[in-house]
Amino acid sequence: MRLHSASLTPIAAILASALICTPAVAGDSEKRATLADQTEVAVTIYNSDLALVRDQRRLTLDKGFNALAFREISARIRPETALLRSLSHPKDFSLIEQNFDFDLLTPQKLLEKFVGKEIGVVRTHPTTGAEMTETAKVLSVNQGVVLQYPDRIEMQSPGRLVFNEVPANLRDKPTLVLQLNSGTAEQQTLELSYLTGGLNWKADYVAELNKNDDRLDLTGWVTLSNQSGATYKNAKLQLVAGDVNRVQEFELLRKQDLVGRGAMAMEAAPSMQEEALFEYHLYSLSRPTTIAENQTKQVSLLNAGGVPTRKEFRLQGADYYYRSAFGEIGQKLKVGVFVELKNDEQSNLGMPLPKGVVRVYKKDESGNAQFVGEDQIDHTPKNETIELKLGEAFDVTADKKQADFKKQPAVGRYSYAADLSFEIKLKNAKTGPVNVVVLEPIPGDWQMINESHPHEKAAANTARWKIDVPAEGSATLQYTVRVRY
Repeated sequence: MRLHSASLTPIAAILASALICTPAVAGDSEKRATLADQTEVAVTIYNSDLALVRDQRRLTLDKGFNALAFREISARIRPETALLRSLSHPKDFSLIEQNFDFDLLTPQKLLEKFVGKEIGVVRTHPTTGAEMTETAKVLSVNQGVVLQYPDRIEMQSPGRLVFNEVPANLRDKPTLVLQLNSGTAEQQTLELSYLTGGLNWKADYVAELNKNDDRLDLTGWVTLSNQSGATYKNAKLQLVAGDVNRVQEFELLRKQDLVGRGAMAMEAAPSMQEEALFEYHLYSLSRPTTIAENQTKQVSLLNAGGVPTRKEFRLQGADYYYRSAFGEIGQKLKVGVFVELKNDEQSNLGMPLPKGVVRVYKKDESGNAQFVGEDQIDHTPKNETIELKLGEAFDVTADKKQADFKKQPAVGRYSYAADLSFEIKLKNAKTGPVNVVVLEPIPGDWQMINESHPHEKAAANTARWKIDVPAEGSATLQYTVRVRY
């Protein structure tokens, strides 16, 4: 077989066109399993750049020894995890050896394989169009082609490059090459299962608040990303939510840089079926779907309407200003805006939710949906509370100052003791009243001496107040706390 390059002068152009219409070949006795033989493929994707592929193909082997090239598999396969078995004739099937050929056929790779070997160089006469072929040895392909002719050495070829063969270990697509014994010559179904990188999924949620901020509609999408170097047609898709432990060695495997991003494909689908799997949760799509190479796809996860919510204004303090004397803590402190909902059946939810980003919208007076904030949620079991921080309030602010500081004698096991007085003025520019939750982390052993509003001990080191602030008005929280540590 003779392989020709295009008749181009620049070295880069010659390399880029050296393999036009030239498929890679292996031994003539090698059998091939291609996508045309595929009867079923199932893909289970985990959260951490890991997927399990189960690829079934129907083909006929020779009785006895076979060399089988399992083509068009993931370029990011972990070869040590590959397992080929016969589903139809398991007792008549045994593996001998397997090799993963990932050295793919490119013009540059082909030239590299011919370093030290002879190729043909075809020149075309510019006037007559007659062709003349010379033989040259490839000396180097590092930053250009260096060719040795019988009477000279040239650093650039003005003609087409001609190759008499393709090296057997050079493939046009990632291929798992297996040596096996088959006890039958009948057609049989083989299944190749393997772990691979390059497939990822994550959950994305879109929520729309109602006018009173006390209910929302929630839509969940699963976003799939395929950069594994293969396409999975009509695949049975399953997703595993949870943190699966993996050995560190996998993190050291090479990663391929894939050029370009595929278009986003969005598919409306019935909600995915969910079930427990070990200590994780498994989501199964009820119908096959194609996961194309270099594509991002979205499929429906859930739809829930009228989910009850609770909005909270929260002022979060810091513990460092309980350790010494301060003046003004800061002007116009930020008051966070939080939305809370319960993941239970009474709230029209009640399914384990994979971790992801929740983006929240609300309609304006004209009926146009406007973005009001987003937050990340972790894997959330059913009956748990979800809290979303959407941003900082514009019309609700706070001023805080340390009104007094008195050092106290440190006795016993304590090395520091002080009475600290604070004043927090909350301001509300809204036309309606609001309730602000004030959270103060207080270090050490503390005791509230006096306060203008009653607090509750939210945790061992946290005091919580709930302050009502009138419309277009203000409210002031005053308190003195004794701190010892």
